[in-house]
Amino acid sequence: MAVTQLRRAASLLGLDAGLVKYLETPKRVLTVSIPVRMDDGRLEVFTGYRVQHSLARGPAKGGIRYHPAVTLDEVTALAMWMTWKCAVLNLPFGGGKGGVVCDPRALSPRELEQLTRRFTAEISVIIGPDRDIPAPDVYTNPQVMAWIMDTYSMQQGHPVPAVVTGKPVEVGGSLGREQATGRGCAICAEEAARRLGLDLRGARVVVQGFGNVGRYAALHLERMGARVVAVSDSRVGLLDERGLSVSELIAYKKAQGSLRGFDAASTLAPEAVLQVPCDVLVPAALEGAITADNAERIRARIVVEGANGPVTPEADEILARRGVTVIPDILANAGGVTVSYFEWVQGLQEFFWPEEQVDRELSRRMRQSFDDVWATARRLETDLRTGAMALAVSRVAEAVRLRGIYP
Repeated sequence: MAVTQLRRAASLLGLDAGLVKYLETPKRVLTVSIPVRMDDGRLEVFTGYRVQHSLARGPAKGGIRYHPAVTLDEVTALAMWMTWKCAVLNLPFGGGKGGVVCDPRALSPRELEQLTRRFTAEISVIIGPDRDIPAPDVYTNPQVMAWIMDTYSMQQGHPVPAVVTGKPVEVGGSLGREQATGRGCAICAEEAARRLGLDLRGARVVVQGFGNVGRYAALHLERMGARVVAVSDSRVGLLDERGLSVSELIAYKKAQGSLRGFDAASTLAPEAVLQVPCDVLVPAALEGAITADNAERIRARIVVEGANGPVTPEADEILARRGVTVIPDILANAGGVTVSYFEWVQGLQEFFWPEEQVDRELSRRMRQSFDDVWATARRLETDLRTGAMALAVSRVAEAVRLRGIYP
């Protein structure tokens, strides 16, 4: 998917074939083994990855995910998408991504900490505040980032808060970071609705995935006046045509660990929420949620990609033919990396911003980037994904041209 999108944009830009090959190829790939002594005394060995796709515009930036389905191909694609995401937002970063093949829900807190600290020790040869700055992703969180920061700092002999972002505020994290990705999705939905003549007040919203991104996207869209009629997590989908109370759902999931058992709405299969009629659909779970098999059944005017790669290239074509506006992931969910940039800057300066300043700067950058992507898509007479990719690829290609090829 990532390579297909790159080649499509490169073709529009008329880039040299050699440069396209350069942009397709990750700069650095590290695979590590992670031995962990489990609580029952046995030794388990996990596999971890860290990929740096491009450093042309700055140090690598990207999350670390813990999931049983993590593969090197997946991490490499996600690192490439991070390059484009940072370029779309005009941040001084390249793309990186990491992952560990594990089921964190099956690990005790001690095992999870041991795994994180050993993984950090193994990848510390390529990470650092001026080299590669990890962040949370699927099934990782501020606590995991605190362990990474502490492990790296112990190796350096002094605190290095800027080595990761998404940390707890108490150890150098940024106010506003937790809600940033979901808030960015809501801002993009608002900008698209305004251009399409859709009033968000009373608009029907469906959110697939109720993790960090999904719940805050739902919350901020609700605050904008939209009506959230369906949501799902990995275990259950919920539907209420009158509108769900997002704050109640957030509180329930925090207490129960899942939306299952929430009795103030009708239930349906988690994947079925994608087909609920709506004005705005936010797929905020894992990649590949909307494919050629179900794209014809998507009944939304706007699709906001809260997850990375939730719409396949084949599904993209179907949705475009049907007149559905898709706001691509490299723009829609870039609120997280934008506030991660703010956190990195604050960590380097050891000067921290009030939340109002973080929110104001996030809104300004997201809206400016949406304008840039919309204008590029209009100029090239193409869809928003190709417009965003063309904008990002042109910025990275120009950085490569200006820097040259060493030696």
